[in-house]
This record gives sequence, structure tokens and C-alpha cells, in this order.
Amino acid sequence: MGKDNLSNKLGIPGNLTWGYLGILIFMMGDGVEQGWLSPYLIEHGMSMEQSASLFTVYGITIAISSWFSGVLAESYGPRKSMVMGLLLYIIGTIGFISMGMAKLDYSSMLLFYAIRGFGYPLFAYSFMVWINYRTPQKMLGRAVGWFWFVFTGGLNVLGAYYSSWALERFGYENTLWSSIFWVLVGAFFALVLNRDKFETKASKESKVKELVNGLTIVKKEPKVLIGGIVRVINTTAQFAFPVFLPLYMAEHGFDTKEWLQIWGTIFTSNIAFNLIFGFVGDRLGWQNTIMWFGGIGCAISTVLFYYSPVWFDGSYWAVMAAGIAWGALLAGYVPLSALVPSLVKEDKGAAMAILNLGAGLPVFVGPAIVGLLIGSIGSEGVIWVLAGLYVISAILTKFINIPKEEISPLGENSSLKENSIQA
Repeated sequence: MGKDNLSNKLGIPGNLTWGYLGILIFMMGDGVEQGWLSPYLIEHGMSMEQSASLFTVYGITIAISSWFSGVLAESYGPRKSMVMGLLLYIIGTIGFISMGMAKLDYSSMLLFYAIRGFGYPLFAYSFMVWINYRTPQKMLGRAVGWFWFVFTGGLNVLGAYYSSWALERFGYENTLWSSIFWVLVGAFFALVLNRDKFETKASKESKVKELVNGLTIVKKEPKVLIGGIVRVINTTAQFAFPVFLPLYMAEHGFDTKEWLQIWGTIFTSNIAFNLIFGFVGDRLGWQNTIMWFGGIGCAISTVLFYYSPVWFDGSYWAVMAAGIAWGALLAGYVPLSALVPSLVKEDKGAAMAILNLGAGLPVFVGPAIVGLLIGSIGSEGVIWVLAGLYVISAILTKFINIPKEEISPLGENSSLKENSIQA
């Protein structure tokens, strides 16, 4: 009980503590190749467009899986959908390395990287549904902040630092093979040691109806759709940057190891601010936090990050500082995971399906923007497009407000009134 009380005070539901640790380790395994796969493939004869296409196909399956994770978790239970994600991840990884990467067979790479893409959304985003149903509304902002802390900490921080260490010792292919070990360890914590019970709606409602709800929810509550669009914009740059920024940074004197260290430090900053903005959102209001810190803050820091090697004459620490600022402000979108499900009294799984779809689409949209635009407007033009999207997200967030009749009168911008909504 003591541990549960401590975790609850920190904003982590005590009944789900092992699950959070499992997500951290699973996502570390999933993130081992993110910072180096694109330049590795290009060095071995693949064009920038082919690399972008590979990540685009990967992103499409992630987007599909992200949408399904919400409704499958609600219909069949998150534990079953997480097991499904684990199996797909392992199958895709084995095929990608043994038949694609080892033989430089582009068709096999496309097929198995796509299969691999179904894996982590089913595993991680199903757990997000679990959190939304099993967490008291008053601490939901902090609970989702902790989710993004472990998600990003695994994917972008531990994954980047581990790969920078492992590449020198194991080589590229073996580093990717080792990811299977880490996802299995993560699954052990999240699915075996995590004993929390989740009552599915399967006995009460048709599973087919629940799948349909994942689409019709946007008609019943259009603000959910707006939230999904904002969620897409949130991390589009995060998945666009690895496609072209390593090469851009190399032009300014940064090698792969330095880039991985910068990338890892960026998301060290991000995971810390995932927690901070979870608390800030619960105090200053979810909507205001997303608009000003997320949208406007990311627009400014995106431009600063790109131009910092030029403005500061290739200074490693200047680029690092600009990256840290972008990573911190990226966390300003964290309250979105509390705001969007709170727009509906029921069908939270369907609302989460749209939000999860928005979380998955950037893996497709980011590389697609690079692939479509970099040939015509160059990397500089792509950066300004990404910055413009952040400004658009800030404007859209203004329209995502919870109806006044469903909130208590504790002040116009108080997130306390937002948190008073009954689940």
C-alpha cells in the first residue's frame, strides 16, 4: 500500500506501475534504429527518396495500428491487444533483418518494416487506454504525462543512447537483433508483473459496434477530430527530422555519434518536461498549455534548431541547446491526451482511437513531407513548413474546449474545472 500511495502522489496510478516500466523498456527496444537507419541505408546505396518511402510505409502501418489500438483495447482488453503488438513486432523485426537488411533487399525491407510498424502502437497505445479508464480524473493529466515520459524516454532517449553504445560493440545488424530481447523484457513487466484487471465492454456491446464507434465518434463530437489533427502535427517534425537532419548536420561537421548524442539529449529534455507539463496542464489549463507552450513554442524552437549550426558557426553546444529547447516545448502537447478523452462521457476508447491515430500518423506524415518536398524546396523549406504546421496547431487548439455545462464554475481557464468532468 505504501508504494501505491507514493506513486499516486507522484501522479502514477499505483495499480499500473509495472506497466509504465514495461512501456519504458519495450520502447527502448523499438527505438534502437531510429537515429541511424536512414543514413545507414543511404550509405549502402539507397536513395533519400527510397529511405523516405520506407519510413512512410512504416508510418502507414503505425497509423492503422494506432487507430485499432484504442478500439481493440476497449473491446478485447488492452492485455490481448498488447500481446498482439508484441508478436507483430518480433515477426517484423526478424524478417526485416534476415531477409531485408542483411541482403539489402528493398522489397523485403518494405514488407517486414511495415509488419513491424503494427507492433508498438498496439502495445503502447493500448496501455494508454488502460490508463484513461483506470486513473481518477483529478490526476489524469499527470498520469498521461508519466506515460509520455516512459514512452519517449524509451524510444528517443534510452534507445538513442543504447544504440550509440551498442553500434560500436555489436555492429548495426546485431544492435537491431538485440531489440527483440528488450521488447520481451518490457512485455514481461507490462503483461506478467502488471496484475491490474481491466473489464472489457465485450460482454455489453458488440465488438463490431465498438470498431464503428472509432470512426463515428468524430461525427458525434467534432472536437475529437480537431484534437486528432493537433496530435498529428505534434510529432510530425519528430519523425521528419531523422530522415534529413543527420545529413544536414553532417554537412556542418557533426558525425553520427554526435548526432545520436544530440538526439538523445533532446528527448532527455523532452521526458523531463513531459512530467512538468503534466503538472502545468493540471494547473494552468490543458488548452492554454497546448496552444502556447506546444504550438507557438515548437514553431519558434524548430526554426532555431535548424539555423543554430549556421548562426553559431557549427557550435556543438549551441545546436544542443536549441535542440533541448525544442524537445522541452514538444512536451507542451502532453495535456492533449487528457483533454480529448474528456470531451466525451462515454466511448473514451473511441476518442482515444482518434488520438492514437493522430499519434501514429506522424510516422507516415513526417517522412512523406520530406520525401515530397525536399527535392523542390530543400531542407530549409521543409523546416519552415514544419514550423508553420505548429502555428496551425495552436490555432486549432483554440476550438478544443470542454462544454461549460459539463464543467464546474471554478474559473474560465482553470483546468480544475476541466478535471471535474465525470469519466
